[in-house]
Amino acid sequence: MMMVDTALKARHAAGKPIRLGILGAGCVGRGLTNQLVNTTQGIKIAAIYNRTIERAHDAFRYAGVEQTTEVSSQSALDAAIEAGKFVVTGDPMLLARSPHVDVIIDVTGAVELGAHVVLEAFKHGKDVILMNAELDATIGPILQVYADKAGVILSACDGDEPAVQINLHRWVAGMGLTPRVMGNVKGLQDAYRNPTTQKGYADTWGQTPQMCTSFADGSKVSFEQAIVANATGFGVLQRGMTRGLEYRGDVMKLGQLYDLDVLRQRGGIVDYIVGTPYTKIYCLAEHPDPKQQHYLRLYKMGDGPLYSFFTPLHLVHFEVHNTIGRVVLFRDGVAKPLGGPVVEVCAVAKRDLKKGEVLDNYGMYMTYGEGVNADEMSRMRYLPEGLVEGCTLKADIPKDGVLTYDHVELPVGRLADQLRAEQYRHFRGETWLDSYGMARAAE
Repeated sequence: MMMVDTALKARHAAGKPIRLGILGAGCVGRGLTNQLVNTTQGIKIAAIYNRTIERAHDAFRYAGVEQTTEVSSQSALDAAIEAGKFVVTGDPMLLARSPHVDVIIDVTGAVELGAHVVLEAFKHGKDVILMNAELDATIGPILQVYADKAGVILSACDGDEPAVQINLHRWVAGMGLTPRVMGNVKGLQDAYRNPTTQKGYADTWGQTPQMCTSFADGSKVSFEQAIVANATGFGVLQRGMTRGLEYRGDVMKLGQLYDLDVLRQRGGIVDYIVGTPYTKIYCLAEHPDPKQQHYLRLYKMGDGPLYSFFTPLHLVHFEVHNTIGRVVLFRDGVAKPLGGPVVEVCAVAKRDLKKGEVLDNYGMYMTYGEGVNADEMSRMRYLPEGLVEGCTLKADIPKDGVLTYDHVELPVGRLADQLRAEQYRHFRGETWLDSYGMARAAE
């Protein structure tokens, strides 16, 4: 990242900072604003969007900026940015369309909103960075097709777990090893957590109970590992991965948890565990060269055959500037899908659900998400966790039952449903989703 650091300093010295639009002013958005205003050189926040506009003002005030300009029209936003003001708005499309915004970062976690803004940004030649794992895991591959057509970059974000894993994967593979497991480490996994149980934690850290619930119930890690799977071609061993297998032993011996023959047969897997202090991300890899195996033993990596590489932490907004520099200055995106979905996230009932109920969003009271291989997702017609909000149940679903498209009536007219149907047609040649996506949108 030193090359990025140098390049950003050069932009600062030239008085030509990268102009950033931020979608979302929650916990991460506030931290990012503070970081970029007070620490980072070569990047200028052009404008912040938030649905509740006062929170956008608060994000700037949190960073010590007292004078902000609120706008609601394109001309007003463009004029205010050009004048060097700190701009807030309740209309995200203004950021997507502005010639005074170079790149947009989405930290909202909102799938439908994100889909609209990303496509609009592409139409106006803008790169987009996603710290919105829910959007990326649900329709990231088809959004990548649109990015390629527009000649722009769609990227995951340094500091977020998917990007940390892909950076580790690239580093390990660059040394000549063959990655077999890309893993994420969580401190807690309980599928039945909800915003009530997580409210205390959320209040302590200034986060929303919904987001904290998605951390705890396994939905967030499933979204994250789907992104890694789509960027590496690795699948999952089973629906739900290891479902929070607890391991608190030596990180250098993590390879003992896995059957190498199975890993080789699969090519590689994504997974997660609970525990292992001082580890956030791990990569288990093998080396085919006995001579290099000798050196790995010399360098205290153990006897193999799976060597453990790990990153002890992820620092979320502290590392975002690296991605902004990589994308805008070096055209190097993070975690680009190799093609169509490899792993998706299906919706599972958190409690007994009844016909006629309208589903709430991920991280709430009714469903949790599990990572599942795309072949099974398609064959069983599972409903994606990223698209559950607003769906009306047409049947009773027992606790821990997987929801399918046949179980629900989708909300009318959602772009995300259309894009997911297009994703299946484009990559898999399957049209069964059209009746749920395209046709439903036309009602």
